[in-house]
Amino acid sequence: MHVQIVLFDGFDPLDAIAPFEVLHAGATASGGAVSVELVSAEGPREVVSGTGGLSLRATGLLDPRRPGVVLVPGASGRLGDPDDGADLEDDGGQEDTVAVRLARALDTELRSLLGAAMEDTRITVATVCGGALVLAMAGLLQDRHATTHHLGLDLLDATGVHAVRARVVDDGDLVTAAGVTSGLDLGLYLLEREVGPRIAHAVEELFAHERRGTTWRPGGLAPAAF
Repeated sequence: MHVQIVLFDGFDPLDAIAPFEVLHAGATASGGAVSVELVSAEGPREVVSGTGGLSLRATGLLDPRRPGVVLVPGASGRLGDPDDGADLEDDGGQEDTVAVRLARALDTELRSLLGAAMEDTRITVATVCGGALVLAMAGLLQDRHATTHHLGLDLLDATGVHAVRARVVDDGDLVTAAGVTSGLDLGLYLLEREVGPRIAHAVEELFAHERRGTTWRPGGLAPAAF
């Protein structure tokens, strides 16, 4: 399983680093059955996050035709109304809202690359936190089941997505995770799903982290009202 974690300007570092570390440990535990890299829509470059100017280096170009997983993080920044700050000039002192940074990411080649990845049946697209909103704002999640940070669930639902209040949602070739720390759970779930529970358990023990909640899937009996 090869995983491409996509970086864009203003990304949330923990959304990217948490699954990266889990998957990197999975690569070691599995003897190389897993590989993971940081990529961008522009190719190798330093990508500045939305947290304190911290940057990470993308070492490759996002390849929407490479089988495996494409993982999209969310953004970090100021909370507020989706339109708040949209018309403000970036003078280096004005911190953008999360919503503006997510929308700005789609003004790049990322929109078409993610669209191509979503169309390829050999690829599972995964998201952490606001990464699901990136896909939804691009019109790529219509009628799909997905989750995001709890503050973004109403916005996700408004885009035509079946928003689910769960830690991790598995909708087949789309696997989404909720708020930022759920990136750990997402990484462990992908290891369990793709290379087996023993590898996932070994990494879980290494990280001293226990996953929370049940992974939601659109199957089985629908629950009656309590």
